[in-house]
Amino acid sequence: MAKKSSIETNEKRKRLSQKYAPKRAKLKAIASNRNVAAEERFKATLELAALPRSGAKIRVRSRCMLTGRSRGNYRKFGISRIMLREMGSRGLIPGLKKASW
Repeated sequence: MAKKSSIETNEKRKRLSQKYAPKRAKLKAIASNRNVAAEERFKATLELAALPRSGAKIRVRSRCMLTGRSRGNYRKFGISRIMLREMGSRGLIPGLKKASW
């Protein structure tokens, strides 16, 4: 099980990411548009840099919904490889069979 603090930090990052997503997208569009004046693009770049770092989507870490494990996660299921194996063995995931030969 992951530390509560790391799980909470990640949740905070998710919230900030959703909050700042529209503003970040708007500023990025202005900064990358070559038809806009150079001063405006520079101003948009400065405003983008002023936004909180944790508000960037790239800073959000995918974690297991059950244990909080940050590595070895399957996006399709939203759980770690260890929990996927356990739940698959118990038959809790429909259509998943554990290979054995």
